[in-house]
Amino acid sequence: MRARYNRKRYSPLEREAEIEIARRLMTGDANAFDRFVEHFRAKVFHYSWLMCGQREDAEDVAQDTLLKVFESFDQLREPERVRPWVFRIARNACLMKRRKSVFAPAQELSLDDFLPTLDRDGGRVKIQIADWSGLPDRQVLQSEMKQVLDEAIRALPENYKTVILMRDSEELSTLETAHVLELTEDVVKTRLHRARLAVRQKLDEYLRTDGPVLTSQRRGA
Repeated sequence: MRARYNRKRYSPLEREAEIEIARRLMTGDANAFDRFVEHFRAKVFHYSWLMCGQREDAEDVAQDTLLKVFESFDQLREPERVRPWVFRIARNACLMKRRKSVFAPAQELSLDDFLPTLDRDGGRVKIQIADWSGLPDRQVLQSEMKQVLDEAIRALPENYKTVILMRDSEELSTLETAHVLELTEDVVKTRLHRARLAVRQKLDEYLRTDGPVLTSQRRGA
């Protein structure tokens, strides 16, 4: 089962609305920017919060992104590509903020810290994934479950985190994600697979132990 965010799926109607707003902005309709901000603000903030790890940084990144979009809209050539274009700007703003932020970690964690360890014979330990098929939708969508998901993704190394956010949160295609991140499609697929595996392991741990991840964190708060 693919780990996805607790959010409405990116529908064809939503895509058409984005394209129409982009077309209006490209023709110089400044009034369309209010609609653009209303449509993208929450999306950019959520992406920035998970990428930056701190609300203060995420608020700055979201504002910087929307301002840069407004200043650079004449550079957008294809309204159909407005979503990947916006998140490319958001990603660059995150990278700039990360270099300057007091919250930036001293070192990046390896994805190996989140993946199964090797057994004594050098073989990969098999992950026992809980059966999610019997879970009612209301349990999967509850706020604590979403918090575990957000925390699992926020803890990933940046290279993997940005791929899973682009693909599973913002639902960009593999090709669009590759363009945004300046990677090959094969690299995107590989990183996405490993990121989903790591996140799924965290979710499985939560489901098997009835939420000890958040409980332990609350005790240490």
